[in-house]
Amino acid sequence: MTAAGIARLAGVGRAAVSNWRRRHADFPQPVGGTETSPSFALADVEAWLRAQGKLAEVPPRERVWQQIAGHPEGPAAALAHAGCVLLLIHDRPPLWLEASAGSDERLAAMLPAALDHVLDARFGPAPERTVPTPIAPSLLPSVPLLRGAAELAAGPGARKTFAFLLGRHLDASPRQYTLTPDPLAELMAELAGPARTVLDPACGTGTLLRAAAAATRPGQELYGQDDDPALATLTALRLALSTDATVRVAAGDSLRADALPGLRADAALCHPPFNERNWGHDELAYDPRWEYGFPARTESELAWVQHALARVRDGGTAVVLMPPAAASRRSGRRVRADLLRRGALRAVIALPAGAAPPYSLPLHLWVLRRPEKAPAQPEVLLADAGQFAGEGRGGPDWRSVREAVLDAWGAFDRTGRLDERPGLARTLPVIELLDDDVDLAPARHLPPPTATGDGGRLTDVRERLDETLRLTAELTPAAPAPGRAAPRRPLTTVGELARGGALTLRTGTHGGRARVPVLTDHDVLAGTAPSGTLPESDEEPVLTEPGDVVVPVLGGGTVARVVDATTAGAALGRNLVLLRPDPAALDPWFLAGFLRGTANHRQASSYASTATRLDVRRLQLPRLPLDAQRGYGDRFRALDEFERALRLAGRLGEQLVRGLYDGLTDGTVDPGR
Repeated sequence: MTAAGIARLAGVGRAAVSNWRRRHADFPQPVGGTETSPSFALADVEAWLRAQGKLAEVPPRERVWQQIAGHPEGPAAALAHAGCVLLLIHDRPPLWLEASAGSDERLAAMLPAALDHVLDARFGPAPERTVPTPIAPSLLPSVPLLRGAAELAAGPGARKTFAFLLGRHLDASPRQYTLTPDPLAELMAELAGPARTVLDPACGTGTLLRAAAAATRPGQELYGQDDDPALATLTALRLALSTDATVRVAAGDSLRADALPGLRADAALCHPPFNERNWGHDELAYDPRWEYGFPARTESELAWVQHALARVRDGGTAVVLMPPAAASRRSGRRVRADLLRRGALRAVIALPAGAAPPYSLPLHLWVLRRPEKAPAQPEVLLADAGQFAGEGRGGPDWRSVREAVLDAWGAFDRTGRLDERPGLARTLPVIELLDDDVDLAPARHLPPPTATGDGGRLTDVRERLDETLRLTAELTPAAPAPGRAAPRRPLTTVGELARGGALTLRTGTHGGRARVPVLTDHDVLAGTAPSGTLPESDEEPVLTEPGDVVVPVLGGGTVARVVDATTAGAALGRNLVLLRPDPAALDPWFLAGFLRGTANHRQASSYASTATRLDVRRLQLPRLPLDAQRGYGDRFRALDEFERALRLAGRLGEQLVRGLYDGLTDGTVDPGR
């Protein structure tokens, strides 16, 4: 296990682990890794933490995860072994009970035959399936892990246990995988409509296929392919454990080595890799999939679009996530023109920035339908949901995006046209787009929002800004008297207060079962409402309560936020520490105020080459009776109100300036006013 894993076990920051290594000669020695990122034996670390009184008991899920992370064959192989056993427990529990009754050697010897029954039934005969049956010698080192995973599944079940372990694995390797957010996957599945057979030719972690199977249909079949064999195995197990559909996932590059050439699915969903130059342009020049034109070397996304169309039946729907440049690059105009001319491209929908990686771009959804016959007067739907962008890292207002997009698509799909919706959606005859550019970017073809609604919005923003500026003036604190010497006061630390029971310390989780808003580190730094989401897992999220104090541990900002009634109930996000003071011993505003001191943060922070990390346990505050604390707390609360008013005034001012620029340039605001 790494230093990060040790910190998670002990509920501290990584700086504390580094400090222990320096100060304690008996701290366990590394058993692997590198000099800058060493790894340690789980058993040795547990024994040391328990002897130091820093660990009562390792939670079962942490123990299982550490066994996966430290497996000699790597975490992906270990997770595949665990997934196979969890599928066995889910589908054939008596076989697991019989095999696990004896010694570890007996279990490893009996498992392959038992797993063959389940894997053949779920994924097809052994030579063809992506999930191979582990052999006994490779299973033997995994036996403690497999028994631990089975014990963990006794409560929440095999499905939720694997979801938690896979979620932790994906979270531990964020740069290795490109994830499709769940709300986007659900929107794409709804645009595709009900389907018995669904294909994702670049399935990744299987999020799109799982979304398509959310409304279970009898006899549903899910087909996927991914060029990473290990990920294809984990995705197949994820789909088998989370759905009742028939699952067929293959390993390989769908463009160069299509594993499903004869498939004609009802629907295809695809989040392809973007901007790939080495997608097979030279060797695939005469491939029959290029019905709408041979894509240029720089147009890999148009190759994926045509692949998806080639693998659906006549009348079948394909929904593909695209970079915005694909709608207007000159190198792709001939393919775009033929897709329009033959009625295959039905809609281009611009999403708000932050909908999916790369989060800085407003990605597009292309909705396509394999033509059964050429339409007489084809039209195409252009929609732009950019107005529903959210603040910070929480992503868009998905509820509004979903309602607006599905309403526009549903009306267009039924009738072939849509009444103009200024600023949101319209339909255009294909002939109007077949010019030299064939530019499909929705924003270039949509009329601006109506002037009346926009002017009214700006008036409302101006009134709110005036009110906020008056409030800010009232809340401005008086200047302090100069020349006062700093008093000498006895100090304590957060760590000492936690050990004495004056407060409870909790850290943010990596997932959770509760579907509640998540307070992110960006929300705390920006002073905004909870805006994040947690990946679904069996991990129990930390829910905030009024009076909690939340502190970010990354970035170096001197921030501490007191949870109020409007924020209470949100889950605690990553890179946050929650302090829950005992009201009989600590005033929360006194605590939060002193934690924000610049010198306090400086002495409690550690510095890496690219980041600053705060060890919350080392933050200091004076020892004062509760009455004296409340005096400080009242002053800190007043400063917080002033700070929030300043932030609100800044946001309203930005909205007013942006709205006036837009109004003056599009003619909805009179320059003489």
